[in-house]
Amino acid sequence: LMKSLEERMTAAAEKELFEQAAAYRDLLRTLEDIEERQRIAAAQGDDTDVLAYYAEPPLAAANVFHLRGGRVVDRREFYWEDLDEFDPQEFVSSLLKQLYLDAAYLPRAIHVAADFEERALLEETLNERAGHKVEIFTPQRGSKRAFLDLVENNAKHSFEQRFRVLKPSSKAIGEALQNALNLIEEPKRIESFDISHIQGTDTVASMVVWENGRMKKSDYRKFIIRGDDGGNGALPPLNDDFSSMHEAVARRYRRVLEEKRELPSLILIDGGIGQLHAAAQALESLQIINQPVASIAKKEEILFVLGQEDEPIVLERHSPVLHLIQQIRDETHRFAVTFHRQRRGKRQTQTALSEIPGVGPKTAQKLLQEFGSVANIRKAGIDKLSEIISRKSAEKILAGLEAARSH
Repeated sequence: LMKSLEERMTAAAEKELFEQAAAYRDLLRTLEDIEERQRIAAAQGDDTDVLAYYAEPPLAAANVFHLRGGRVVDRREFYWEDLDEFDPQEFVSSLLKQLYLDAAYLPRAIHVAADFEERALLEETLNERAGHKVEIFTPQRGSKRAFLDLVENNAKHSFEQRFRVLKPSSKAIGEALQNALNLIEEPKRIESFDISHIQGTDTVASMVVWENGRMKKSDYRKFIIRGDDGGNGALPPLNDDFSSMHEAVARRYRRVLEEKRELPSLILIDGGIGQLHAAAQALESLQIINQPVASIAKKEEILFVLGQEDEPIVLERHSPVLHLIQQIRDETHRFAVTFHRQRRGKRQTQTALSEIPGVGPKTAQKLLQEFGSVANIRKAGIDKLSEIISRKSAEKILAGLEAARSH
């Protein structure tokens, strides 16, 4: 079949039937990819995730292929538009932490396109969480390298598909968004909100900004959820996610009103109708009316527009508007999760050290400034710790950390 297609492609090109030749070429590539994927997947025995990326800063795309029992069972895509400074090692390290530190299931091997400095430390952390060895490495040859190359090619393809529609003029995208959401005017600025927590603890909110065709990182904002709306009024009796969204939106736009700045063209909420109405109630409490607000339901990719909830908007999969909304939503979620992890990590670190008898705040702060984390403190050993604090204190701290680890 492939030989026949090659002959047809050559014949079409000789006759200058270039569109037909291109169609044969694309079909050949698809068949080659399928054949290669099946061949390589069969050679993979253990459960493995394969991660690769393609970047043209500030834009980047990453693909993760999940192999279970030697078969490709899932594929995930991720996108960025604000990577002004791109470091492959930092990029891979950050993405792995985002994907696996809170993951319910961890594979036995993770193949990555670039090695990074914290690899051994991350392996140790994942080993503890998984209860089995998790190996992170960059294959250099053989079937594993061939599969990594395939994922890299897919990441490049994802990049081209996503950013081919995002690179056109911001005006064209804005007009398409205006029509899709029935907005009065073309949106120039979108402010997007998301909530992040684990079982109601360390709850935070994030706000990211899209303005004139690109993400505006300098205007991003973080909110530590306090249980009030930043004013004198009490929050409405809502569940945690809804009241947290109410608080974040109220605090943001109370400040905007106080500083007499313009409201955004559109407020985008990560969530369903409940989160949308929580945001609307916050705006109403500030006497902000006729403000365009929309929400995008998680996973379902359904848009709800305030005032038009009975007619949810389902966009075509390849719609540039859907790609834009997804990009903003994903960035909002990433920013929220990163901030939440920082807050939770700081609290857990402080707790782990402060629970050791005889360790005061100054000692804990000194060690964290030097070693960066509890895992690094534990790994440093008596001699290195003794360079910072007394040997007696070092022995006490390591014994305390080991006792906490065994419980």
